[in-house]
Amino acid sequence: MEIVRGTDELAQACRLIATQKYVTVDTEFLRESTFWPQLCLVQIACPDHAYIVDVLADGIELDPFFELMADESVVKVFHAARQDIEIIYKLGGLIPHPVFDTQVAAMVCGYGDSISYDQLVFRITGARVDKSSRFTDWRKRPLSDKQLAYALSDVTHLRQVYQSIKANLEEQDRAHWVSEEMEILTSPTTYDMPPDCAWQRLKLRIRRPRELAVMQVVAEWREHTARRNDVPRGRVVKDDLIYEICAQPPRDMKQLLELRGINRGFDRGRYAKPLLAAVARALAIPDDQLPSMPKPRHAPEGTGAATEMLKVLLKLIVEEEGVAAKVIATVDDLERIAADDGADVPALKGWRRTLFGDKALKLKNGEMALGLRGRRISIIDLADQPAAKPASQAAE
Repeated sequence: MEIVRGTDELAQACRLIATQKYVTVDTEFLRESTFWPQLCLVQIACPDHAYIVDVLADGIELDPFFELMADESVVKVFHAARQDIEIIYKLGGLIPHPVFDTQVAAMVCGYGDSISYDQLVFRITGARVDKSSRFTDWRKRPLSDKQLAYALSDVTHLRQVYQSIKANLEEQDRAHWVSEEMEILTSPTTYDMPPDCAWQRLKLRIRRPRELAVMQVVAEWREHTARRNDVPRGRVVKDDLIYEICAQPPRDMKQLLELRGINRGFDRGRYAKPLLAAVARALAIPDDQLPSMPKPRHAPEGTGAATEMLKVLLKLIVEEEGVAAKVIATVDDLERIAADDGADVPALKGWRRTLFGDKALKLKNGEMALGLRGRRISIIDLADQPAAKPASQAAE
């Protein structure tokens, strides 16, 4: 076990890894009491070496690690990469590239929806990951050998998992499927939602433009406040309270304190007055400048039945192709396809369209059918069936 506590050591390790084709990467962090994740450890491994980087060691700089993450000649392998990449983006100002996420790739290879790391390790290598240290406070020093071994196992087993899944993808000619998914993971927009779009995180429990304006202004204020003070959004104002504020916008402290869900003593805290000011800004917006309400989708008649047919089709294709349903289409995707042949959903684009989308449209439009053959439901392409005889001929 090699523990890196200095910048020179880190640079030497990264130079060695940069000569390899890939590096497995993981991070240990805490986020329960902060807006931004608090990075505590970085684990990296190549075929013959594995390192734990103590990012809390005095004087250590992570520049060599960020340079490695930016090296286009080395594939960065993660499992469930989003939070790790978010940390690298926040601290290093870059997004690793190229990236390979074994959780996404495992779905393409038929290991189920969002399989966990320890389950994937066991299914591929037969090894069992000791999870007893997963709730460690990674800020504390010194860390025990058991805790460090647990952290390191997140990248050492990942080497064999990566090699196995990569070979599986190449054998099935599906590597390009995963490449399309990695474009989303490596897009800056995935990790940097502007504060004025923060309201989109909330459920749309509103009916009028004025309520939407309050939601937008209050959510933007909360986002700025949470980021500036490095606290979770819910520590500023909980989602449920925002819904209450939208329905009954308080104009003064008395009205604010009468809202359901307000904590005792909230008026004495540092957020009460700024919150009221945000509400006042929303209430001051002229009627002709209020935001437009999102248009609800009105499903055409028969959409429900069509959606159920598409669910059966998806299940058949999942079983035949060994791909997780979640990575092909969501229920919302199916509902939108049932309502509109031109729906802007992933299931009608790229490899998903070839695998599922084209068949879904044919089934919906009567060019394909589902039928029982023996005890199995099968897909029947009606273009391959003999044309039915007119009734007059059939009677002869």
